[in-house]
Amino acid sequence: MKKLTKTILLPLIATLPFVSCKTVAQFSPDSLAKTITVEDLKKHLTFIASDSLKGRDTGSPEQKVAAQYISNQFESYGLKGVVGTEKSHLQLVDLVKRGWGDFYVKANNKKFNYLSDFISNSIAPLPKEQNFEIVFVGYGIEAKGFNDYANANVKDKIVVVFEGEPRLADGNFMISGTSEMSKWGTSESWKEKMNLAKSKGAKGLFIISKQSLEEFEKTVKQRQTMMKRFGNARLGFREVSDPQGSDFAVLTIGQSMATELLKTTTTELEAGKQKIIDAQKTVDNLFSNQSLILKIERTADAVETYNVLGYLEGTDKKDEVVIITSHYDHVGIQDGKIYNGADDDGSGTVSVLEIAQAFGEAAKNGTKPRRSVLFMTVTGEEKGLLGSEYYVKHPVFPLENTVCDLNIDMVGRTDKDHEGKGDYIYVIGSDKLSSELHSSLLEQNKAHGSPMDLDFQFNDPNDPNRFYYRSDHYNFAKNNIPVAFFFNGVHDDYHQPTDDVEKIEFSKMEKRARLVFYLAWDVANREKRLAVDSNKK
Repeated sequence: MKKLTKTILLPLIATLPFVSCKTVAQFSPDSLAKTITVEDLKKHLTFIASDSLKGRDTGSPEQKVAAQYISNQFESYGLKGVVGTEKSHLQLVDLVKRGWGDFYVKANNKKFNYLSDFISNSIAPLPKEQNFEIVFVGYGIEAKGFNDYANANVKDKIVVVFEGEPRLADGNFMISGTSEMSKWGTSESWKEKMNLAKSKGAKGLFIISKQSLEEFEKTVKQRQTMMKRFGNARLGFREVSDPQGSDFAVLTIGQSMATELLKTTTTELEAGKQKIIDAQKTVDNLFSNQSLILKIERTADAVETYNVLGYLEGTDKKDEVVIITSHYDHVGIQDGKIYNGADDDGSGTVSVLEIAQAFGEAAKNGTKPRRSVLFMTVTGEEKGLLGSEYYVKHPVFPLENTVCDLNIDMVGRTDKDHEGKGDYIYVIGSDKLSSELHSSLLEQNKAHGSPMDLDFQFNDPNDPNRFYYRSDHYNFAKNNIPVAFFFNGVHDDYHQPTDDVEKIEFSKMEKRARLVFYLAWDVANREKRLAVDSNKK
């Protein structure tokens, strides 16, 4: 960074004639950065990541407490609310939690339940019990010389098929005639079968798993575990309808359920497969048509959750906005354990608070930045970057006026690659859209005290972790807004109930937060707006 007197103080003095040189000097970037302290970071984080906030799950009452805490801090720093006519700090993110209620199949006086007897590939709402005739059509394939639907009427019926495709005794697949499976045998073949069944007028598709009874039971239990962790409901925007493909139910069922639906036995199921292999073509009427009752209850509940915004208006370049973000949500309570998310992303949240306070102190003493700065802690990151996506779709300030987004997500710990080494921070994306943002980062790191190791390994487009796409900055980058993502890397407590305040390395967090402050201060006060001159992936 160039000396303060050359790059920042002179233009500020010119625009602030009633501010003495002594006052401005007292509030230089270095003195402001020193207001970011271990003590304040710890004070904020001890509350944000406390058990009383129960993991700050998106839309929970405890997350609203965190939002109000952040809002109060912004207010105390002199930052304005800018949302709506009431000029609130809180931007409502209009989410809906869509899930499934009663979801079952009844046949032959037996009831089969979702995540107990079957799993789903695609689900369509069916709010009331409905009777369907079921039709077995072999493997559900239509290909050259092989058409399971040739003599079947499946309109308005449920189609039942074997998983995969038939394979001959010599090891070759029947459809391709080679050892290479066709599109009907891949892990995504259910989509091909779904589209074909839909085109024939069917109302649903049941796929009989090729797994043994024991293997299928294990698969169901794995799905139970996954759904227990992530829930059978998904958050999404109210303004967006259900995902494409949700108008057609595709269920994978085990062999025991299949025998009940088709009134047959596992032996006869295997014999049916063998008949197709022996004939080397589709075989009609392997099992007679039956009937069943299906109910798939769709639920949709409104979720009240907020992005929290604090705005500091700039001086001569106030229409241009620098945004500094973190996410203040975490994953709540799972299996009775509180996931406090002290590092993820309590550390980023309190860093934003401290950087906001530093800018606020400057403004209170007549040293406002030239560009405006928007401090924003967003919601729903853990549910799919929802809060930041909502902001870029409903921006308070025009995206074309947004200079950059500096995103802070996990800056309170050390990963295994840096244990026993000096101070460091991973930086991701700083050069992808603006070479000037990247250069400023390098300059600011060198200009103030002992520089940190800026580790860019996750900036590699071939990074298998794909961290560039996994935090809130990415929604800004998608809109051609330069970004820099600050990150300490993952550790053993990542997304675990052990991610607690006691494990935070506050001295490292302090230094990392100060670096983001210096970068933000430089970007907000430079003469020319950051150039968008790169297009790196």
